[in-house]
Amino acid sequence: MSRFFNLILNEQIKTYLRRSTWAMYIIIIGLIVGLAILTKTFDVDDVAYTEDNWRDILEQDNEVLMKEIEEDEFLEGVNTMFIEENNFYLDNDIQPHNYGAWKFVYENNMLLMLVSLFTIVIAAGIIAHEFRWGTIKLLLIRPISRSTILLSKYISVLLFALMTLLFVFITAWITGALFFGVEGASPHILIYTETMDLKYVAAIEEILSDYGYQMINLVMMATFAFMISAVFRNSTLAIGIAIFLMMAGNSIVTFFADRSWAKYILFANTNLKQYSIGSPMIEGMTLSFSITVLLIYYILFISVTWIFFTKRDVAGT
Repeated sequence: MSRFFNLILNEQIKTYLRRSTWAMYIIIIGLIVGLAILTKTFDVDDVAYTEDNWRDILEQDNEVLMKEIEEDEFLEGVNTMFIEENNFYLDNDIQPHNYGAWKFVYENNMLLMLVSLFTIVIAAGIIAHEFRWGTIKLLLIRPISRSTILLSKYISVLLFALMTLLFVFITAWITGALFFGVEGASPHILIYTETMDLKYVAAIEEILSDYGYQMINLVMMATFAFMISAVFRNSTLAIGIAIFLMMAGNSIVTFFADRSWAKYILFANTNLKQYSIGSPMIEGMTLSFSITVLLIYYILFISVTWIFFTKRDVAGT
């Protein structure tokens, strides 16, 4: 067992010694700080809501927003949303929180797309690079089975994904706290659901929910890139195919939505959040169906990876 953990440790060291890995984290920091600066500059009011003044502030804000709509009709869409939010607080007698770290983390959860992209890059190269650099022979001459080597590489990819996910969360929260302060230990935030309904939710629970749903797509795409890397021994091909499918997945499902077999497409099932809002992409799909489809794809990806890695002749590599 110690050999197995040493293999994982070795893979982690190799991953984090690369300049490209550090570049990924620098990009994440730069984007988060940039978004905080933009939000601070353009989107955040410095109004301090108190128990005595919050109603007056929201009512005055509504009046200003209505006047802006009358003067410029192009502001109607955005201002109407702000008015709806203000009215929600007023109608439900809820004092709004000032903008803070938790709200910043929630609003910028699209940064998790970067985690998927970077994990795909790592997964695509972790096997392909061994063949490209000729180091695969050094691994295989050790008294360790190919299956063990493969498993250590796969677990290393998942660890990278988890560490990067945590890095995004912690960096975003710290940046939000420095720029905007903290709303409290367990604040609530007002959000728009996928059906454009307003909902007052616990910020931490909603953030963890979003991160959890994103992990499903992350693991599936990383496993797919890992498989392509093992089959073709080409990191560029693995990265290109995986990123293309991740970006175009929803469009592919939409294009074939009228076909009876469309519900079996991987990307129709990766977003399990569609069931929490009661709006599956294709009629007739259920949560248990999607979980089953995902498991079948996952087992297929892992099986193909194992077959090609353990059976391939590397004598001429």
